[in-house]
Amino acid sequence: MLTVKSIPAFKDNYIWLIQNPDNHCVVVDPGDATPVLEAIEKDNLILDAILITHHHHDHVGGISELKRRFPSIKVVGPNDEPIPGITRPVEDGDQVDIFGERFMVLSVPGHTLGHVAYVGDEKLFCGDTLFSAGCGRIFEGTPAQMFNSLQKIASLPDETEIYCAHEYTAGNLAFALVAEQGNAHLQRYRDQVNRLRANGQSTLPTTLSNEKLINPFLRCDQPSIKHSVADKAYDNSDIETFAALRRWKDEF
Repeated sequence: MLTVKSIPAFKDNYIWLIQNPDNHCVVVDPGDATPVLEAIEKDNLILDAILITHHHHDHVGGISELKRRFPSIKVVGPNDEPIPGITRPVEDGDQVDIFGERFMVLSVPGHTLGHVAYVGDEKLFCGDTLFSAGCGRIFEGTPAQMFNSLQKIASLPDETEIYCAHEYTAGNLAFALVAEQGNAHLQRYRDQVNRLRANGQSTLPTTLSNEKLINPFLRCDQPSIKHSVADKAYDNSDIETFAALRRWKDEF
């Protein structure tokens, strides 16, 4: 299995560095080149490729500088988004080889229309689609698109490690604990997250099995969540439950 390390960037971003035993690496969503270059130089790594999930600047801002420093690197990214520097456009169902591990490209629209995720080696790099205890804001897509994207992620094996792009867990938990007050798994997870953050540690990666227990946006079929949004939802469907929950979170 591949080694994954986090490179903190900006206020709360994580750039993920995937490394093989031969000191070659790939980075995911390098919004800033500087911390990537520092990590590469510190460990004497060779950068082979960049994976991009979507076009927002905090995910693509470092591409040009990294390409200047490593002219032969491949830049893999969504076919349907305006991202300068892409050398291999990908779409749903495509496959990307990362150091002998096959990663599948998943189309996960919602946060942006062309957003993709990469899954392989029991790891999911999902950008701003799924967060621990939360999900991304819907900037370009529709609630139905985001709901379906999350359902696609939820269908992956439970042991899948989730590498999202932001350290939003504590803030997401504050909302989740209001949306599902009786969830004992949430309460235990809050205590775990509080300990990690108090020690300056990351809460990521999380696992899909954990998220199915604590993430309200993956639990829209649960009576407890439906009850919480009953006065905000237009009907009792899972999609409308999700839409009402997302509207509530936007104002929280």
